[in-house]
Amino acid sequence: MKKELVLPKLREEMQEAVLCSWVKSVGDKVEKGEPVFEIETDKVVTQVESPFSGTLKEVYFEEGDEVKIEEVVGLIEEE
Repeated sequence: MKKELVLPKLREEMQEAVLCSWVKSVGDKVEKGEPVFEIETDKVVTQVESPFSGTLKEVYFEEGDEVKIEEVVGLIEEE
C-alpha cells in the first residue's frame, strides 16, 4: 500500500520550506524514523524522518523547490 510522505509542520510559525536535498532516492528502502529529505526554514536546515517503513516510490519536488506545510512530497510503498 502506498502512503503519502508530507512536509510536516515542525514549528508553529512555519508555513513553507525549501526542499534542500533528498537523503533517499527513488527505489531506496526507508525505515521508520530514518531521514528521507532535508528542508530549510529561516536559514535552519532540518532532516525530515519517515513516519513509516517501505520503499520510496515517487518524489514530487526537486531540490530547491518551495513546499507548503502538509503538501505531499512523495510516496512510500509499505512492505
